Amino acid sequence: MSRVPAVAIVDDDEAIREALEDLMVVEGFDCQAFDGAAAFLADYDRTHFDCLITDVRMPGMSGIELLEYLRSLGSRLPVIVLTSVIDEQSRARSLALGAKAWLTKPAAENVLLGELRRAI
Repeated sequence: MSRVPAVAIVDDDEAIREALEDLMVVEGFDCQAFDGAAAFLADYDRTHFDCLITDVRMPGMSGIELLEYLRSLGSRLPVIVLTSVIDEQSRARSLALGAKAWLTKPAAENVLLGELRRAI
C-alpha cells in the first residue's frame, strides 16, 4: 500500500488555510495547516511532509525566511510559495532558494494542483 503524500500549509490567513486544506483533502492528499512558520517548525522534526505551501508575508518569520531556514538545515523539501505580493525580488529570491513555484493569490486550483504534483 502506497503512502498518501503529505502537504504542509503555512499561512496566517485562516480562511486561506482552511480553503487550501479542504482542497488538499478533496484531492487525496494528507494535509496539515499551520498559522505561521514557528508552528510549522515546532512539528517539522516529528512529521514528514512531501511538500510545503507557504505564504510570504506572515508575522514573525516570512515564508521566504522559512524557506531559507529549511535550506540552511539541509532540507530539500519541495516548497511552493503562494502570495498576494507581486515582488520580483522576493520571487527571484524564492526561486534561487529552490522554491518549485511562485504563485500569486488567488491561484487557480488546477494551476496550484499541477505545481504540487510536479513538486512531489
